[in-house]
Amino acid sequence: MNYLLPLLSVLIGYSIALVLKPKNKTNLKLLLAFSGSFLLSLTVMHLLPEIYESAKPSIGLFIMLGILFQIILEFFSKGAEHGHVHGHAIMTQIPWLLFISLCIHAFLEGFPLSHHNDLAIGIAIHHLPIAIILTTFFINSSLNKKAIFFFMVTFAIMTPLGTVLSDYSPILNDYYTEITAVVIGILFHISSTIIFESSEGHKFNIAKVSMIVIGIALAYFI
Repeated sequence: MNYLLPLLSVLIGYSIALVLKPKNKTNLKLLLAFSGSFLLSLTVMHLLPEIYESAKPSIGLFIMLGILFQIILEFFSKGAEHGHVHGHAIMTQIPWLLFISLCIHAFLEGFPLSHHNDLAIGIAIHHLPIAIILTTFFINSSLNKKAIFFFMVTFAIMTPLGTVLSDYSPILNDYYTEITAVVIGILFHISSTIIFESSEGHKFNIAKVSMIVIGIALAYFI
């Protein structure tokens, strides 16, 4: 299930964008707000206590490195990890910087999943609206359909690949706490950005706050 959920969520999001061609940005933003709060709550309630329980004194530094690393990735991805894509420029080939940065992000997200089944749900919910937004963006940019398929399938595979390596690589297991701390930093940055960017003008409204509260409550009871 740890492997399947993140994989299927991207493929489902890709299919929704192809078949339904959703145009209602409000619904997507509410789904993003829910996914951001759910992912942040899982990180704070489950991942963070675990690494501090058995952590080294420098573990906070690795969390900050994760935040910094995600900021650097977003310099190349332009914020696609939290649905921040726009424009309708014609594309003749895959945007490789976006592709590589998104794949690195998704790959690293897979590492803690080998120890946290509930986080797989959070990553899956996080990836679903991102996949819809990315696919819609590529379609509007007239990117070749085969290139879109390659991009999205590869993106879908990266998180399960990170989980597989975490499961079966003794070297990576030796540094599980440090790698998880870096991922926590990445998730902190991504989820908090999603929450604040999911409404126009960064304003809170009843629908958005409701989705955030639901995300927090669901993470608490899992």
